[in-house]
Amino acid sequence: MDAALSLTDISKRYGGFQAVKDLSFSVPKGSICGFLGPNGAGKTSTLRMILGLQPQTSGTLSILGAGDGRSVRDRIGFLPEERGLYKKMTPVDAIAFFGALKGLPTGEGRKRARVMLKQQGLEHAQAKKMKELSKGMAQKVQLIASVVHKPEFVILDEPFSGLDPVNQQGLEEMIRGLAADGATVLFSTHVMQHAERLCDKVVLLARGQKAFEGTVEEAKATTRRFLELEGEIATDAAKALPGVVSVETVRSDGPVQVLKAELASGGRGQEALKAAFLNGLDVRRFELREPTLHDAFIGLTGDDPDQDQTVRRESLEAAR
Repeated sequence: MDAALSLTDISKRYGGFQAVKDLSFSVPKGSICGFLGPNGAGKTSTLRMILGLQPQTSGTLSILGAGDGRSVRDRIGFLPEERGLYKKMTPVDAIAFFGALKGLPTGEGRKRARVMLKQQGLEHAQAKKMKELSKGMAQKVQLIASVVHKPEFVILDEPFSGLDPVNQQGLEEMIRGLAADGATVLFSTHVMQHAERLCDKVVLLARGQKAFEGTVEEAKATTRRFLELEGEIATDAAKALPGVVSVETVRSDGPVQVLKAELASGGRGQEALKAAFLNGLDVRRFELREPTLHDAFIGLTGDDPDQDQTVRRESLEAAR
């Protein structure tokens, strides 16, 4: 499948700070690709280079056949992490305005805005001011504004940030709809669950470098199944169970521990449970769990994507 986007050995430095290093990946046309990593991993810097908002220090890229996003900007939709719509505009006016910036006639923009707002359950909000809308409603309006011109490539920077679960689900449906209409979607996030549900492909980024590129299933296959055990169980006793290769303490409450026991490839949880009871271990809860994308990310990078990478972000701001 042809690539809508490809990066080859892209790097970005801010003074003495290396934000992105030798990053290479591609995004097939018509796919949904998750660009994943903790806050401060280099995701936003990479998206800005793709869009042509800032130059790369080294390396090359191609988006829709162009060397950066500036020359094909009318074919790209972009939702930045820093949200912002004119507060005194109505949603229809705001959407039509952003469409006009991408070459869409204002009348057509207003027509499409009404249709798209209705599709997202926002018909009742068409005549309200932006400042009167909830955060979730405003975020939907901004996403509509970024795609009203029907772009071929859509870039979303942390689109789920700050949304409640209901609005997150609605946004996921919008992203699926974009891909169903033929657009290529690249979205950055540090929340693995969204990517696990949406993506045809993921790129994992850690400390400015690529840690993995492939499908969600391929990423999860890099880590093992594990048992979660709860009870008065000694770590050494859990390690001695058949098929268990490593054990870590998830949490402790006095003598009661919750342990994560990683299984070897082909290891069976039933055999470990049988051995636990035969050996008289105090097992109060036992759960066999398949690895998630979150587990795979930690295994591949050593980072927890949910943790705030404050030091790295502060270093980046200082370098700027």
